[in-house]
Amino acid sequence: MSRVVVVGASAAGLAAVETLRREGYEGAISLVGDEPHAPYDRPPLSKQILSGEWNPKRLPLRPYADLDALGLDLRLGAAATGLDTADRTVLLADGERVAYDGLIVATGVRPRRLPGEGPQHVLRTVDDALALRHRLGAGRRLAVVGAGFLGAEAAAVAAGLGARVTLIEPAPVPLAHAVGAEVGDVLSRAHLEHGVDLRTGVAVAEVTEGGVRLADGTLIEAEDVLVAIGSHPNTEWLADSGLTVGDGLVCDAYCAAGPGVYGAGDVARWYNPLFGTEMRIEHRTHAAEQGMAAARNLLHPGEGKPFAPVPYFWSDQYDMRIQAYGYLRGHDEVAVVEGELARRRFVAVYRTGDRVTGVLAVGMPPKAIRRWRQSIATGSTWEETVPAAESA
Repeated sequence: MSRVVVVGASAAGLAAVETLRREGYEGAISLVGDEPHAPYDRPPLSKQILSGEWNPKRLPLRPYADLDALGLDLRLGAAATGLDTADRTVLLADGERVAYDGLIVATGVRPRRLPGEGPQHVLRTVDDALALRHRLGAGRRLAVVGAGFLGAEAAAVAAGLGARVTLIEPAPVPLAHAVGAEVGDVLSRAHLEHGVDLRTGVAVAEVTEGGVRLADGTLIEAEDVLVAIGSHPNTEWLADSGLTVGDGLVCDAYCAAGPGVYGAGDVARWYNPLFGTEMRIEHRTHAAEQGMAAARNLLHPGEGKPFAPVPYFWSDQYDMRIQAYGYLRGHDEVAVVEGELARRRFVAVYRTGDRVTGVLAVGMPPKAIRRWRQSIATGSTWEETVPAAESA
């Protein structure tokens, strides 16, 4: 293998190229990214960058000297527009074709938007975060559509800056589909206590010049609107490639999408044998882990290992640190095994079928949930694990 091309210059792509070099690969590596910036960290965008706590210069994942040491053919501001798997070439927006022997697709996602004539902010890039930050301040009216982790974090930061925030969510409570009603209610109370006007169980029809119009015709007035309603995987450039695309690039348990082609990060939908299901994870830690796994399996296709992680994510909202391991979606039961919901200091464990499949902690030290990670990783049953925890 004389050349590997990695398309996507964020956390997953960077982890992939570093792993290739660490594993002893000495051939050419092209790292292609559509943004003009070197790989940078995205989680701080909705927290430290939006609040003004950090200067954007703190965001790069590696100094330029470290990138130079990798000996990369670094192509920033160069979007991939097509893939020919027969000729093994990636087509770039400027018309150039980059040949590959091995390819890692790590093109991430882009935010969904709402219909309407009015301007709307999104939060995906550093430029997005800076554009919104410069408009926030005391008395400014901000409507945030979507109370997932991104929307909730941005609402918390804006409220802390003195903005008048309306947070709009179609579900009965924030993150109901993932964390469950009881935990979602805890998150709801935190927003209300910090002066956020939380509107749940309502749908948005459009963004207007004056704010957000709800499905029932109500106008939520705001100078700025942040849309945080999920994302689209960046797979359009793969349309004629022959690879399978379905809410992401479809990969097997080894992150392989086709001969010599692997997927990593937010764009990859792969089969996780630990949970026995396909999943696509949009979290920073996961992106780096999958980038490493894809690179190893590309280099050693006959000796590869299935990628079977216990996903991890975290979120900072107001004075709450939220941490979770596992796959919480589609759970059948949730039990609080330590602490109290009312005090916003607790550990909640999630059951799917007869197995422990997730754990979430609010306001607890990391060690409070680390032991549960092992239970998830080993496929421990609910019956053998949760009663013991409740009596401990």
